[in-house]
Amino acid sequence: QVQLVESGGGVVQPGGSLKLSCAYSGIDAKISTMAWYRDVPGNQRELVARISFGGTIVYGDSAKGRFTISRDNTKNTVDLHMNNVQPEDTGVYYCSKFGTIIRGQGTQVTVSS
Repeated sequence: QVQLVESGGGVVQPGGSLKLSCAYSGIDAKISTMAWYRDVPGNQRELVARISFGGTIVYGDSAKGRFTISRDNTKNTVDLHMNNVQPEDTGVYYCSKFGTIIRGQGTQVTVSS
């Protein structure tokens, strides 16, 4: 059974930092690129970042220079370190097996002073 569980969301002030974590199971990590997405209006999703099993990383435009994605293939986890967050980063973030609709429930990030 596939399961992805995110944690680490919360309320943070502009310019602050936050670390999101995702623990997953039932996914073959060796053939899976993992990703962080953010829900956006219109029932769409925005790619924040993705990372392959071998460590190849692609960032979405909003994340470049501020966020860092990493994964631990021994623990089946993928993290998103968010630095210098801004109000426009507010939203529900969730991890997913890239290229699929397999996703977790998500974790809320609110950037507000």
